[in-house]
Amino acid sequence: MVNITYGALQAQAEQAAPGSNYNIVPSGTDLIATLPDGTTVAYSPGDIGWVLACAALVWLMIPGVGYLYSGLVRRKNALTLLLLAMLAVGITSFQWFFWGYSLTFSTGGGPFLGDLKHFGLMGVLEAPVPQANNKVPAIVYCIYQQMFASLVPAVLIGAAAERGRVGPAILFFFAWGTLVYNPIARWVWAPEGWAFKLGVLDYAGGGPIEICSGVTGMVYSIFLGKRRGFGTERLAYKPHSISNIFIGTVLLWAGWLGFNGGSTFAANLKAGLAILNTNLAASMAGATWMLLDYRLERKWSAVGFCTGAICGLVAITPAAGYVGAPASIFIGVVASAFSNLMTSLKSFFGFDDAMDIYACHGVAGIVGLVFTGVFAQSSVTFNDAYTVIPGGWLDRNWIQVGYQFAWICACWGWTFVMTYAIMFLINLIPGCKFRADEEAEIVGMDEAECGECTCFSFSLIRPKSHS
Repeated sequence: MVNITYGALQAQAEQAAPGSNYNIVPSGTDLIATLPDGTTVAYSPGDIGWVLACAALVWLMIPGVGYLYSGLVRRKNALTLLLLAMLAVGITSFQWFFWGYSLTFSTGGGPFLGDLKHFGLMGVLEAPVPQANNKVPAIVYCIYQQMFASLVPAVLIGAAAERGRVGPAILFFFAWGTLVYNPIARWVWAPEGWAFKLGVLDYAGGGPIEICSGVTGMVYSIFLGKRRGFGTERLAYKPHSISNIFIGTVLLWAGWLGFNGGSTFAANLKAGLAILNTNLAASMAGATWMLLDYRLERKWSAVGFCTGAICGLVAITPAAGYVGAPASIFIGVVASAFSNLMTSLKSFFGFDDAMDIYACHGVAGIVGLVFTGVFAQSSVTFNDAYTVIPGGWLDRNWIQVGYQFAWICACWGWTFVMTYAIMFLINLIPGCKFRADEEAEIVGMDEAECGECTCFSFSLIRPKSHS
């Protein structure tokens, strides 16, 4: 039974050690918890409510990704991508409960992977979390980080578009979370992680979220092989539902405000700045992509604006809490331009990344991490009143970009090798081939894998026989 009450903790520090003098004022509104070792801690209900609300916003990003992808593909493949996005959150939620949280954030283990101290979320409840400045209890931190862990496979699985099977993806989600996401997230977000100790600046996941999803999407695409008709007019189709693309982008944009705003783990000035930076980067990146497309097509592309906005959201993710507003505009514009260029070059590299996952997440994530090392400022970062960093190039900390490049290479290399190994091994299991057969591609993955479709089709109507 947890010993909790409401009040105001009067002590010499935010936590009252066992045997120290403290007083609880009954008229206060803080949540006061006494830990099993006798330590007394106080939490602000406002901070807890803020983080929980942001967790709900991040969850909305997952169906947002599904809607985005379903709108980009042909109608006969739309439902499968919606299903895969929701399966990502379903499987990862269990994995996170089972051992994912412990492998990532356990105080035991080493700089590369945690131990099973919190297996099945044992002991994850009222204790404070150091990497959140002890602002929220462990259970709140756990559910917020679970939303991050669930989002990444939902993003990367767009690589299965129009030729990937559902069954093997379920096994892949669990294995990939354990061997790729959990270690990389620990490296940079847990105080025990090697990148955390090195001084890498990755505010909300340029490495664990963006590079991981981008590189994994690329590997998934390479492993599956090219779609039937790749490089011919057969695949020169327009997205089947611009409405779905818009709905998905809206959900992603709104969710991203909680994604970056909640990563302060408190309702404070830094949260406000992170949200401002996020919105600015997305806005300018969307406009940049649309202008680049207009230069060639002489049309104002709605899909181009949505794609660019997502690139801006990706790029500002590692920087949102470290840089000022002008830098966020620069990061959004540059990331959008680089990602746009990458979509033009993907045919040169010869892999069929149908949803441009590497261009939009991998490339934009790299751009964001590099410029975090350039524009990060200690004065901006301290807007939460506790985070102290040496800053980036603007603060004459010239080594920071080197740390950022080391982090990029580590994330890229580990993700590529481990993802390919996971897919290779799962593909050997009988009945677990990742690639659908040619007939399934022809009829569509919705019919072949789900036996359902997203909308009414006249092709499914059979004329009645007349005797």
